[in-house]
Amino acid sequence: MANWFRLDGKVALVTGGASGIGEATCRLLSEAGASVLIVDIDRPRAEQLAGQLTRAQARICDITDEEQVRALCSSLDRLDILVNNAGIGMVGTIEETELEDFRRLMRVNVEGAFLMTKYALPLLLQSKGRVVFIGSVAGLVGVKRRFAYCATKGAVVAMARQLAMDYPKQLRVNCICPGTVHTPFVEGYLEKYHKHEKDIVREQLHQRQPIGRMGRPEEIAYMVLYACSDEADFLHGSVLTIDGGWTAG
Repeated sequence: MANWFRLDGKVALVTGGASGIGEATCRLLSEAGASVLIVDIDRPRAEQLAGQLTRAQARICDITDEEQVRALCSSLDRLDILVNNAGIGMVGTIEETELEDFRRLMRVNVEGAFLMTKYALPLLLQSKGRVVFIGSVAGLVGVKRRFAYCATKGAVVAMARQLAMDYPKQLRVNCICPGTVHTPFVEGYLEKYHKHEKDIVREQLHQRQPIGRMGRPEEIAYMVLYACSDEADFLHGSVLTIDGGWTAG
C-alpha cells in the first residue's frame, strides 16, 4: 500500500499553488514524488513554499495574461499533470454584479483555466497527462448571492467535460467540486463581507455541510492526488463532489 498513488518522475503544475487548496496540493504531490511548479502571482508565498518542498519551483505568472502563460509553458520541457486551481470569488446577486465584476471572475476562473490548458496541451499530449480542474459545488447547484461565481464555476465543469470528450485516448481529464473549504480564500471573504460577525458566519459555513464542518485543504488535495495517479486510469470525464454531503439531498 505504501507504493500506491506514487508520482515519481512526474512533473506537475498547480495554478494558485501558493495558498489554500493549491498549497495543500503542491505539498501532497511533492510528497508523492512529483516535481512541482507552483504557479501564482504571490511571489513571496510561492517562493517560501518552494523552499519547503523537495522538488519544487515557484513560477510567477498571471494566468489571465496570454503572453505570460505562453511563455511559461514554452519554458517547460515536460509536463505530466496540470491542476487548474486558481480562482477568485464574489458575493452578489445579478443586480449587485457589475459587468466588470463578472468579467473579472470570468478572466481568472474561466479564461485562466482555458489559457493554461491550451498552452500546456502539447506537453500533456506527449505524456498522456492528467488534467484536473478545481470547480465547486457552486458550479452544480445554485448558491444564494453568488451569481458570478456560480456562472464561472459552471463553465469550469463544462470545460472539463468537453475536454474529456475530445481527448479520451490521450489525456485523463476530471473536475473536482469541493464544498466550502476552510482556506485563506474563505477568511478573506469573512473579512470583506462579514467583518463584524466573522465568528457567526464562519459557524454558518461549517453548518452548511451536513457533516457539520467545512472541508480541509488537504482533503481536496488527496482527491487530486488520486485523479493524477496511475491507479485512476479509468477515471475520465468525471465530476467529483467532495462537499460534506451538501449536494446529497
